[in-house]
Amino acid sequence: MKDRNRFIFSAASRREFLARTGSGLGGLALTYLLDRDGNFTPSLSAAGGSTNPLAPKPPHHQPKAKAVIWLFMEGGPSHVDLFDPKPALEKLAGQPMPASFGRPITAMGTANNTLMPSKRAWKQYGESGIWVSDWYARIAEHVDDMAVLRACWADGLNHVGSVCQMNTGSILAGRPSLGAWATYGLGSANQDLPTFIVLTDAGEVVGGPKNWSAGFLPATYQGTLFRNDETPIFYLLPPDSVSVEQQRSKLDFLAELNRSFAADKPEDTELEARANSYELAYRMQSAAPEAIDFSKESDLTKKLYGLEDPITAKFGANCLLARRLVERGVRFVELYCGSGSGWDAHSNIEGNHGKMCKVSDQPIAGLLTDLKARGLLGSTLVIWGGEFGRTPFNEKGDGRDHNPWGFSMWMAGGGIKGGQVIGATDEIGLRGVEGRYHVHDIHATILHLMGLNHLRLLYFHNGRGERATVNGGTLIKEALS
Repeated sequence: MKDRNRFIFSAASRREFLARTGSGLGGLALTYLLDRDGNFTPSLSAAGGSTNPLAPKPPHHQPKAKAVIWLFMEGGPSHVDLFDPKPALEKLAGQPMPASFGRPITAMGTANNTLMPSKRAWKQYGESGIWVSDWYARIAEHVDDMAVLRACWADGLNHVGSVCQMNTGSILAGRPSLGAWATYGLGSANQDLPTFIVLTDAGEVVGGPKNWSAGFLPATYQGTLFRNDETPIFYLLPPDSVSVEQQRSKLDFLAELNRSFAADKPEDTELEARANSYELAYRMQSAAPEAIDFSKESDLTKKLYGLEDPITAKFGANCLLARRLVERGVRFVELYCGSGSGWDAHSNIEGNHGKMCKVSDQPIAGLLTDLKARGLLGSTLVIWGGEFGRTPFNEKGDGRDHNPWGFSMWMAGGGIKGGQVIGATDEIGLRGVEGRYHVHDIHATILHLMGLNHLRLLYFHNGRGERATVNGGTLIKEALS
């Protein structure tokens, strides 16, 4: 009896014993329900499948978008000078901001500066009649394919945290980027090229590789930075002294050693995953240079992207490369325009944005035209935007400060219902007041269009299930076709 009592009443009291027992049974029931809803994915090795982490995986639901092209205008483009006209700024020009709009905490302490109207000419375009400024006259011709989100908002004030959040969902470094989550959830559609590719056009992206990092996901899901020249990836090609036969022989010998080592360790999938990455690098030696070879593109296509003009040639080449990559099965391509905060117009916004719009207007319009002509726009989600917008009040007399409280982005193609404006900012364009959507909502919608449920896309890290949207996010249902 003494031993039996010690076994039964190991808890401090009968009540604690019953509470612990009930919690255990509840945990079993919860596990069953989560598994039934598909929240636990068995390891591929246990299921008898491939141990290749980039093997194609079934989506949660039928995807509308096979690929994503994210046009990231780094530095913060001004929504009140591009996609969100504010006549009230004309009436209030040169006056302090009325107290009724509140005094935000600004990055540069400019909240008490006077209001500054836009100098742009505005016009309605397409059957939808969406307003766009003359800075983006060519992109404006495609508004009927776009859903313009006018009340996006984010949490950061400065570039490093804000660029990081727009990519990873958090202003703090360490979380996986959205492209890494998509790669983790879907695998690769082309075993000869990376699934997630990043292209830059100027300086180094603020915050660097953390913006396309895999975070706590396995490193194989991180983005691959391409250079737009004949060698897109450093050290991709072997030295001239090493023949193809020699390299193939070395890889085969390495694979034999790995198989021998792994023979009595069937539960260890890391070794085979690393071997797969070596094989991918080998296959990319021919696939990657072919993808960036524009020699077979027509002169008309090159002109469409602005490759003959020094102003548009570099970003235009990246836009053309993005189209070629999605054609070849790359799922997620991110293009930075103005990498190194090129859109950051704290002064002389006319000069800064005038230049950046010339750089990007024709190439982006060309990309949309080309995708549509090739029948790719319907299966390719195109996203435009920066890490935040800019304030309606001036900085240094002729510039604008950072504005994360209400700014514009747009989406086109890939399951988007075009020809509409979603949400609104206040009369001066400072804060979102209708149809406000956070970065997590934008991420949830992108994943949804790719066939992934952001609440079911789980990775267990440090004892908890992590999600791309940090346990938040609401679908932007108005944007979906």
